[in-house]
Amino acid sequence: MVRPSRDSIGLDWPVEVDETLVGGRTRGKGRGVHRKALVIGALEVRTRTDDKKRSLYAGRLRLCHIANRDAKTLTGFVGDNVRKGAVVRTDGWDSYNTLPQKGYIHDPMVLEGDPERMDAHLPMIHITFSNLHTWLNGTHHSVSKKHLQAYLDEFVFRYNRRFYPMTGFASVLGIGMGVSAPTYREFYKGEKVRQDQAVGS
Repeated sequence: MVRPSRDSIGLDWPVEVDETLVGGRTRGKGRGVHRKALVIGALEVRTRTDDKKRSLYAGRLRLCHIANRDAKTLTGFVGDNVRKGAVVRTDGWDSYNTLPQKGYIHDPMVLEGDPERMDAHLPMIHITFSNLHTWLNGTHHSVSKKHLQAYLDEFVFRYNRRFYPMTGFASVLGIGMGVSAPTYREFYKGEKVRQDQAVGS
């Protein structure tokens, strides 16, 4: 459900970037131990004007299952998905500090654990993460790490077409005509890499 030639986001809009943990609790393994998966997201924050009032709304989304929060992984995801020169808002995590050297206008915020300031600085991506958790838990109930990226791709596909649901079917048919599908063995063993996937797209 990913168009191989899709363009980068953030051409005319700032982009919020953050990470979230996906998965259930692991009981009986000790405090702080979990088997949750780490997911990074990038979301355009667009502005609409209605009746002389300006309001924000979420634009295009990108999600990727990542192994860690180091600088190579996080800035690699931004490089793969966000257009150079875009304003990138983050929570001030050190791994994002090299974004200006990579051609981005970095707007970090040192949050110091204050949830209200965090929501004010990154409001849209947090709402989107909440929607993702609700969708995964309510629709699928349980998702393995091995296939998590496929579920994230489906969520992104639906999310980015939520204003135009009737075009979704035609879009997925068009994508399907232009890519080769994995075999049963490749799919279940995780051997088939998505055509646009590098560090994370």
